[in-house]
Amino acid sequence: MYNPTVARLTYRALLGRRRALILFALPALLLLIAAAVRAFNGADDQIAADVLGGFALATMVPLIGVIAGTGAIGPEIDDGSIVYLLSKPVKRPTIIFTKLIVAIAVTMVFSAVPTFLAGMILNGNGQQVAVAYTVAALVASIAYSALFLLLGTVSRHAVVIGLVYALVWEALFGSLISGAKTLSVQQWALAVAQKVSGEGLVTSEVGLSTALALLIGVTVAATWYAGQKLRTLKLAGEE
Repeated sequence: MYNPTVARLTYRALLGRRRALILFALPALLLLIAAAVRAFNGADDQIAADVLGGFALATMVPLIGVIAGTGAIGPEIDDGSIVYLLSKPVKRPTIIFTKLIVAIAVTMVFSAVPTFLAGMILNGNGQQVAVAYTVAALVASIAYSALFLLLGTVSRHAVVIGLVYALVWEALFGSLISGAKTLSVQQWALAVAQKVSGEGLVTSEVGLSTALALLIGVTVAATWYAGQKLRTLKLAGEE
């Protein structure tokens, strides 16, 4: 199910100069904010949770997920270079699964690692805040990567749609409107973080068992459907 050649090509595409600048910029901004907050407010567990929840998990993680998930396949479909890959004797579900693994790895590295570092800067992992939000970033990375990889497979406007989802649904509606919170990857990840952190510092509108079921279900369903959609792409001469 994993093809090293496809993985190498995907890593090369994702870590090209333009995307790499964006991928590094968001974590750098988080670390800068964390350092400034620590300098002005000192170590405070609640402030640390607010910064990591409000910027890292609500904004940075989904944005990096958009870049990695859609960038893993969308540009190849747009410019037609996917034809070369599909002409090779590699099963199309294998292509999707490999690209998903790469997208997850990139999203985790550029979101979970800086989240942990920011948490250590903010309060030295007091009440497990840094670890809790790092775990949340890790599980959210998996679901976001699958969702945005699917989006890159089915739409030529994947980046725009993904940005709307990340900035409007997750960062705005998913944080403010109670009904929307149940359908928010951010809230599912917060349910996991709540289990790890100190009492009352992290809260979620979704129970842990429900959150885990939704995270697994969405990831599996999105990956499966992306594989099915890739099967329908026809090469010249296939008919």
